[in-house]
Amino acid sequence: MKVSSFISFLKVPELELPLEQFPFASFSTSKMATEGVVPDLPTDKMLGKQAEYIFEQWLKHSQRFQIIAATIQIQGATETLGELDYIVTDTKTSSTLHIELACKFYLLDETLGNSTTLQWIGPNRKDRLRDKLQKMKTRQFPLLYRQETASVLREFQVVVSNVQQHYCLKAFLFVPKAFRHHELPKYFQNCLAGYYISFNQLKAEADEKALYVLPQKKEWLLPPEKMTRWVSFSEAHKQINNSITEKRSPLIYKKRNGTIEKFFVVWW
Repeated sequence: MKVSSFISFLKVPELELPLEQFPFASFSTSKMATEGVVPDLPTDKMLGKQAEYIFEQWLKHSQRFQIIAATIQIQGATETLGELDYIVTDTKTSSTLHIELACKFYLLDETLGNSTTLQWIGPNRKDRLRDKLQKMKTRQFPLLYRQETASVLREFQVVVSNVQQHYCLKAFLFVPKAFRHHELPKYFQNCLAGYYISFNQLKAEADEKALYVLPQKKEWLLPPEKMTRWVSFSEAHKQINNSITEKRSPLIYKKRNGTIEKFFVVWW
């Protein structure tokens, strides 16, 4: 059965943090029915833009939600203050929602703090879950309440005081291969996508009966079934070595006996 890239992304679990950790409600597409057309994933765009495209198309074809405005630039006197992702009407509850969307790949590094929430970092150590949550809490959500924003939203007949704020964080989480998954809080377990190993550990993973593929970053949201460039372990090892030399942690799909595993090989 062919797997739709569009539906595959919508069904990715959202990270739903407890309100005492992050005082905003999570918005879910994974728990809702998909309606209308199923467009192709625009793999010529960066990951974040791919996520925005799918999310917006889903909203446009939803019978429940109606887009009031999307990617709204808020201008100050001398500079751009920021952007609101989506202002949406929920026809089921007759409420107006402000939704901030994010799509992130994070790996668990237990050396980064004494709280699991502090320990998630990007494959190339350039961003962290902690920083993304802080940005939403201190910059993206407060933007709604700026005077400049209120004047913009009046054009859409939106009263700021009536707006409910939600985040939709599509999270792909990876843990060390030997890590005991059950030790994670349930809301992190729900988003586990695979594991990661170091380049030194890779030789122990050698399996000449398996096939491997290294998707380009713009292909990370594609289901593995969409991949066509499957190679042997020895060929994959060469490709991985090239990435590690450039200090890039590649995502790998491994296929054996009809089963597909996802994992990163990290350079750090």
